[in-house]
Amino acid sequence: MSAAFRAPVCTLSAFPKKATAMSVQPLHGITLESLLNQLVTHYGWDGLARKIDIKCFTNDPSIKSSLKFLRKTPWARQRVEELYLETQFTETGAQP
Repeated sequence: MSAAFRAPVCTLSAFPKKATAMSVQPLHGITLESLLNQLVTHYGWDGLARKIDIKCFTNDPSIKSSLKFLRKTPWARQRVEELYLETQFTETGAQP
């Protein structure tokens, strides 16, 4: 009698693919610190301040103070991430 009853079989294709969704995100796996270091290396603090006018880039800039500000300020972090994605890095290994 138990041989006649079969439970429905779930296939993996019925579930959303998390790995695919994550790989579509262009900044997946890149830390904010790494991203900021690459931008500072590429533009310098003065160039970065011209691109994005925020005090953490204009007044006594440092990686530590900029990270603290960017982590607490979503609109500023978004602008920095957008600049990173728009930037054409020329150094080997510095590409997004």
